[in-house]
Amino acid sequence: MALFDRFSNSDNSEMTFIDHLEVLRGTIVRSLSAVLIASLILFLYRDWIMDNVITGPINPDFITYRVFCQLSHFLHLGDSLCMPPVKVSMQSTTFGGQFLSSISMAFVGGIIVAFPFVFYQIWAFIKPALKEKELNNTRFMIFWVSFFFFLGAAFGFFVLGPFTFNFLASFQLGTKGVITTIPTFADYLDNLTNLILGCGIAFELPVIVFLLTKIGIITPKFLSTTRKYAAVIILIVAAFITPSPDWYSQLIVFIPLYTLFEFSIIVSRWAHKSVKKSEDEEWD
Repeated sequence: MALFDRFSNSDNSEMTFIDHLEVLRGTIVRSLSAVLIASLILFLYRDWIMDNVITGPINPDFITYRVFCQLSHFLHLGDSLCMPPVKVSMQSTTFGGQFLSSISMAFVGGIIVAFPFVFYQIWAFIKPALKEKELNNTRFMIFWVSFFFFLGAAFGFFVLGPFTFNFLASFQLGTKGVITTIPTFADYLDNLTNLILGCGIAFELPVIVFLLTKIGIITPKFLSTTRKYAAVIILIVAAFITPSPDWYSQLIVFIPLYTLFEFSIIVSRWAHKSVKKSEDEEWD
């Protein structure tokens, strides 16, 4: 109820609880409409999206494979960064499997494409409940949240996706080769969706750290003391998902993730100084 109590101190003081529910309903309807419209457009172009986007991480001609291989030769590392092509055939085990997968593909794509508008709607609903000081601390929030989401989604699609599928497709249990991996397309799509959306959410770390620092839950000192643990965890993740045992491939995954953590510490320091400055001005 605190949210609605704070609304009552704004220009919308005459709004009742039911009025706020109506505003919330409008926010939800507009957000869902944007997702559905984007999904419908993507569904109409499903064949092109399937051939050029969805199957990209398992396509031997995918830009990531070419860039990494060219980079490896440029750095005189031989074929260290050249990942072998993913040799896997996918199947659909039900009559409606491909149709349902195309709907899922379009809907997830609609969520990604409409994300800035959806977050804008959520922010427009919350914004009247914020004080002027809080609004000043959250300028350009829509831009930064959208920027880090798309940056993370791109990292998941162009970097993490190829490494992950290359590793999973080449992993062999046992030495006699009696097991053949024949995944369903729905399984592949679920994994790709988890990578893209998961990385998109994970890359919101600087924004989350900024907000938590502003409200005093975490401090730059806390993040700095956990730096070594974060480095170890990221190294383990990088070593697990990269198909090659050489350190070049692991470094490609490790550097962006660890850089994100270090950037979050810088953001936390800046936010902490801002909070301290505001507190000093209030005491003066």
